[in-house]
Amino acid sequence: MTPASAPALRTRSWHGLMVATALPLREDLSVDLDAYGAHVARLLADGCDGVVPNGSLGEYQTLTDDERSRVVHTAVEAAGDGDRVMPGVSAYGSAEARRWAEHAAEAGAGSVLLLPPNAYRADDDAVSAHYAEVARAGVPVVAYNNPYDTKVDLTPALLARLHHEGSIVAVKEFSGDVRRAYEIAELAPSLDLLIGADDVLLELALAGAVGWIAGYPNALPSSCVTLYRAAVSHDLATALPLYRALHPLLRWDSRTEFVQAIKRSMDLAGHPGGPTRPPRTPLTAEQDAVVRAATEKVLAEGHR
Repeated sequence: MTPASAPALRTRSWHGLMVATALPLREDLSVDLDAYGAHVARLLADGCDGVVPNGSLGEYQTLTDDERSRVVHTAVEAAGDGDRVMPGVSAYGSAEARRWAEHAAEAGAGSVLLLPPNAYRADDDAVSAHYAEVARAGVPVVAYNNPYDTKVDLTPALLARLHHEGSIVAVKEFSGDVRRAYEIAELAPSLDLLIGADDVLLELALAGAVGWIAGYPNALPSSCVTLYRAAVSHDLATALPLYRALHPLLRWDSRTEFVQAIKRSMDLAGHPGGPTRPPRTPLTAEQDAVVRAATEKVLAEGHR
C-alpha cells in the first residue's frame, strides 16, 4: 500500500488524521471565530481528514457555553461536512457531557471525544456509567485516555468493558505506553485505536492504529499528513526520516505547555494561534527559544 492510497482507510467518521484544533485568540483573549473557520478550512485543504474542536488544545475549559457552542458550529460550517468534525464533550458532570454530545449531534457532527469523569478518581463502575450516559445521545463516542491529567486510567481491560457495553467505538490513547495497543487489540478487537500523542505516532501506527488525533498539524499540516499516510501504510522509508525530523516538535504535545508550544509554532509558520487564556501562562524565555529554534529548523528544511 502506498501513502497516496491511505485515505481509503477512512471508513468511519473518527478515522484518519483528525486535528485537535487550537483556537485562535486575539490579543484581548477574545475568540477569533473567523480565523478559526479559516484554520479549519486550511487544515482540510492541506489533506487532514477532520478536526476535533473543544479539546484541551482548544482550551475548552476556559470557554463560556456560548463560545463553546459557536466553536462547534464554526467547525462544522468550515468543514462543509459534519462527519469530519469530532467535538470534545468533556465536562465535570455526566449530564452536562451528554448535553454537549446532543449539541454536537444536532450540529451534524459525526462523533464526539469524551474524557472519563475527572472531578475525582472515579472507579470502574462510575466510568462505565459516565460513558453509558453520554452514549445515550446517539452519537459515536471516542474515549480519551489521559491518565496524567484525569488521574483515571482507561486500562485495556476497562476499555474492553466500555466497548462491549456499547458505550465507545474507539479510544484516543494518550498514555504513551505503546504496549497497550496489542493488549487492546486482544481484549477488544473491534475497538478502534487512535493515536493520542504526537510523539508515539509511528509506534502506534505500526501497531494498527486507524487514526491520529493530532496536535502539531495545526502548525505543519502538509508534513504531518505525509508522515501519517506513510506511517499507517508502513512506508518506513518515508515515515522514519520525517518522524525524526519533526520529533523535536512532536514531543511538545506530551508536555504541560503543549498548547502554548503549538500556538507558538503556528504563529511562526504563518498560521494565527495567538495567546492562551489563563491559567495557562506564556512560555518561559527558555522554552520559547527551544520551540522557536525547532520550528524555524523544520521550516527551513521545507516542512510545512
